[in-house]
Amino acid sequence: MKMAGIDVHKKVLMAVVVDTSTPQEKPARRRFPTMPSELHRLLTWLREQGAEEVVLESTAQYWRSVWLELEPHMRLHLAQAFSNRAPRGRKHDFKDAERLVHRLMADELILSFVPSGEQRIWRSMTGMKVQLTRDRVRLQNQMECLLEEMRIKLSIVVSKLLGASGLRILHALANGETDPKKLAQLGGERLQCTEEQLVDALTGRAPPVHREMLALQLQRLQLIDQQMARLNGMIAAAMKAHQDAVIRLAEVPGLGVDSAQQIIAEVGAQASTFGSAAELTSWVGTCPGKEESAEQNHSSRSAKGNKYLRRVLNQAAHAAVAKKGSHFQAVFRRLLPRLGYQSAVWAVAHRLCRLVWKILHEGVRFIERGCEPTPQEKKKRAQMLARALRKLGYEVTVTPINQLAPKPAV
Repeated sequence: MKMAGIDVHKKVLMAVVVDTSTPQEKPARRRFPTMPSELHRLLTWLREQGAEEVVLESTAQYWRSVWLELEPHMRLHLAQAFSNRAPRGRKHDFKDAERLVHRLMADELILSFVPSGEQRIWRSMTGMKVQLTRDRVRLQNQMECLLEEMRIKLSIVVSKLLGASGLRILHALANGETDPKKLAQLGGERLQCTEEQLVDALTGRAPPVHREMLALQLQRLQLIDQQMARLNGMIAAAMKAHQDAVIRLAEVPGLGVDSAQQIIAEVGAQASTFGSAAELTSWVGTCPGKEESAEQNHSSRSAKGNKYLRRVLNQAAHAAVAKKGSHFQAVFRRLLPRLGYQSAVWAVAHRLCRLVWKILHEGVRFIERGCEPTPQEKKKRAQMLARALRKLGYEVTVTPINQLAPKPAV
């Protein structure tokens, strides 16, 4: 069998074809530009050489076009560039490509997970939505900074600056209204502040330049909201076939429809790539690390994993521990004295990750048990209390209540 290695750059790529039966022989080499027509020539050349398997080095995002060209015709592998590094001072593009093949044959490469074409589209859409959300938050901070320069303290008396009342006031201010009393009348009845407080917060100086800048920011906000609404529809349409999986994930405390869609975009609708929950947690990077020397673990810091899924699970863990009466809140309170806040939240994120695999892989639903202890927890709690009482000198016998109930008459 012949195997190809490709060292990908932005403008050019270096390809070699190695015969695995005689790896000591000099491989065939060819340099190709990365334009679309040249990538088609690359495919033709690989077919002429008889290559059946190709390994690429993941250089930024430039490997994507090569992957899409070769994916329908050959078996592909994507290697992390760090695992193919050369000895210092001996860097050479063709040798790097040849080293890719030899290290793949020796099982010495760290391969990256490349999802299917459908899942890659999901990732692109959810990633764009996350970026728009960040842009919206950044824009809100810029608007608040501009209001501070105008000496308007609207964000102090209004809990949500970009809510319905806040937007009405901001639009009127951008359109030239500077009277604090007229601006205060635009506030809704649900505001928690008095009219006097709102008038006081809106009493400032609004120069024409600042009002024009505010109008531009409001236009940009409207554009972001329109794009996010359109993306929501595109993501829902793309995942319509997996609607049940989205609903089952959204039922978990801390998660919702948006975070469920992001999780499915990263791991797939059935998480079929991962054979167990432990594999998924290891790939995401939520499981505790082990840095062992002389039978002592010097660090339990989690390894780096999928940064997108880590962010979603971290946010979901913070929301789950805040839900009153939830199972994850009970777990968090039990771990908090021993681990501290940050580690306890991360432990909840680890449990959420394992739960995500079980829900997607086995098709089950989440059932909230709340704070009600299970029979095993009751038994463990009783044994712990009995042990504590015996240490104090008491003689204790643990008997279940069901055994003390009188037998029914025959």
